[in-house]
Amino acid sequence: MGGHFWSYTVPYQQDICAALEALREQEFRAGRFWQPDEVQPGFFGRLLGRGPSKPKRPASIPEALKISGATGTRSILDMERVTDTPELGAVSPVRPEELRQLFGTEQPTLEAIEESDEFIDRLERGQGVYLILYQQGKPKKIYFAGYSYD
Repeated sequence: MGGHFWSYTVPYQQDICAALEALREQEFRAGRFWQPDEVQPGFFGRLLGRGPSKPKRPASIPEALKISGATGTRSILDMERVTDTPELGAVSPVRPEELRQLFGTEQPTLEAIEESDEFIDRLERGQGVYLILYQQGKPKKIYFAGYSYD
């Protein structure tokens, strides 16, 4: 099936952990994450020949993660923590030397990042990264990106 790329941009705040948690909660509340067919609208009703049934919506992020199984939610919900180095289920910073190599600067624009196939190709399944986006030399946004497990 292959991994699914995801990315988000949020207003800058110094506490990356707090920004990650707020983003995860925002996306969970909005329902912008993958769920298996068994919990999607209409599955049970179609199975029983009764038409659409009411979807079973997870009550929490941990429940959404449990329901999605090894595939994950294909979203930021799969990233449960911030780490200094790449790990499964975590976001880590893009190193300054990697930014310079890819973009010629430690402060690339969002447009440069989104147009870079090389940046996206370096991302590993089940891991995420973050970097600070600047405007006129001041931090303005945090960019989170990654690939789902499958």
